[in-house]
Amino acid sequence: MALLDRIQIDMVAAMRAKEELKLNAIRMIKAALKKHEVDSMKPLDEATELQILTTLIKQRREAAEMFRKGNRAELADKEEAELKLIESYMPSAPSDQEIEDAIGQAMAETGVTSQKQMGLVMKAAQARLAGKRVDGRALSEKVRARLS
Repeated sequence: MALLDRIQIDMVAAMRAKEELKLNAIRMIKAALKKHEVDSMKPLDEATELQILTTLIKQRREAAEMFRKGNRAELADKEEAELKLIESYMPSAPSDQEIEDAIGQAMAETGVTSQKQMGLVMKAAQARLAGKRVDGRALSEKVRARLS
């Protein structure tokens, strides 16, 4: 089932259940997807959908962090609830072992041994983990640890 169809079904269910927080988050996701579709003037493919959802996740994570720093726990909790809802539309995250394997293969493939060329390893590792939900910051930290 296409992501927009799944979101529409979930939106109707949230309306019927009168779940205001969930409904607002689903509307925000749908608006972001539709905006990109209209702006690009072509239908969304799976990679683009994942990219948009990843951006939304990153925005929610950063906003929650800022609210926590500003002692606004109620707003941080709202952002984190939206984050969990967005993540439910994403594919599963790779296991730590899968990430380590991808980094190892990427390092062997590129022959990189210094942190100056970390970007090459990151690009190769992300290509190996394509189709899975990968946190770029966590991946970067693991690559940096392996290269040092």
